[in-house]
Amino acid sequence: MLKRFTLLICIIFVPALAAAQNSANPYLDALPNWQNVLTKYVDEQGRTNFKGIAEDPVDLNAFVSAIGKVSPDTHAELFTNRAQILSYHVNAYNALAMFGIIDRGIPNNLSSLRKKASFFRFRKVTIGGKKTNLFHYENKIIRPLDEPRMHFALNCMVKDCPRLPQQAFTENNFEQLLQSVSVEFFNKDKHLTIDSNNKTVEVSKIMDFYTKDFVSSGKANDLIGYINLFSNSKIPAEYTVKYKKYDWTVNVQPI
Repeated sequence: MLKRFTLLICIIFVPALAAAQNSANPYLDALPNWQNVLTKYVDEQGRTNFKGIAEDPVDLNAFVSAIGKVSPDTHAELFTNRAQILSYHVNAYNALAMFGIIDRGIPNNLSSLRKKASFFRFRKVTIGGKKTNLFHYENKIIRPLDEPRMHFALNCMVKDCPRLPQQAFTENNFEQLLQSVSVEFFNKDKHLTIDSNNKTVEVSKIMDFYTKDFVSSGKANDLIGYINLFSNSKIPAEYTVKYKKYDWTVNVQPI
C-alpha cells in the first residue's frame, strides 16, 4: 500500500514540479514564441506582416504576457548578467511596439503629434507586473542602462527605425547581434549619407533624438567620431552634421 501511495504521489506531483521549474522564468519560456513571430511575420528588410499576426496572435500574445509577468527590474534573480538584461529589454520593447501597432488597428503612420502621443505615452503596457508606457520604458529604464547601441536595435515599427532582425536577442548572441545591427545601421544610405562636395553628412534623426547618449557634449558635430566607429566610410571631423527627415510610416510588409 505504501509503495502504491508513493507511486501515486510521484505520478501527480513530479510532473507538476517539473512544469513549475520550467516556468521559473516565464520570459525565457516564451522567448521561442517571439522567435516564431520574427521568423513567420518579419521579412529580410525588417518589414512586418501585421495583418498576419492579428489573424494568428497566439505567439505574440504569449510573449507579451510573459513580459507582463517578469522583468529584470522586478525579478532581478531571474536575470543574472548584463547580456540577459539588455536582450530582455530589446525584445520586450520591440514586441510591445509590434503589439501596439496591432492594438491601434494597424495605422498607416505615426506622423502626427496626436498619434505619437497616443502610441508612446497614452497606451499602457505592462512590464514585470507594472503599468507604464513605451516613452517611459525607453527613457527611464532602457536609456539609463548606458548602452547607446541599443538605439540601433529598438524598433517602434516605422520605416526609419533600424531594421527589425529576424532573430531574437539572447544572452548568447547579444553582443554579436547588437554590433552587427549597429554597423548595418550606419552603412545604409537611408540612415547615413556623406556629401564630400559640400563637406556635410546627413544622419538619421535618431542621432538627434538621443545625442547625449552617444557623445557627452551633446554637440552634433561630435557625433562624427561615434559614427566613424561603425561606418565603413570614415567622415572627416570638420564635416557638418545634418539630420535626415524621419519617416514615421508604419513599416508594413507588402502583400
